[in-house]
Amino acid sequence: MEDLFTLRKYIEAKNYKEALALIDELEEMSKDEKINKVESYIVILLIHLIKQKAENRTTKSWNLSIKESLRRIYKTNKRRKTGGFYLSDEDMQDAITESYPDALLRASAEVLDGTLDEQALDQKIDAAEIKSIAYQLIKDISKD
Repeated sequence: MEDLFTLRKYIEAKNYKEALALIDELEEMSKDEKINKVESYIVILLIHLIKQKAENRTTKSWNLSIKESLRRIYKTNKRRKTGGFYLSDEDMQDAITESYPDALLRASAEVLDGTLDEQALDQKIDAAEIKSIAYQLIKDISKD
């Protein structure tokens, strides 16, 4: 709220350079918030994909969580007014790669009743395959 008050003051004072700089900062903060949300949904997606591969099975709950994560990734990443997406294809791949260690750690607490630490779990699965599956699922939902 303080930022909007400051923006108003800049505009009223015809200090457009400062006003535009503040608008740029606000846009960047908004984008960062969207990206953080997308990454949190990516972690949930990856956790369930890891569990599926590690246990060589799935459940209705895992499938539902995957679908919900994909829906939320799409909804959060989509620019409503201007169209397009906050994260480009390359940025999405980077976000998946960056989110993977956190997902692996969290999945290790659940897979096989938590009997594997993250290193053992990582050796049991193919990380590149899981990341590829996650990326393809996200791309497929973005086409709909």
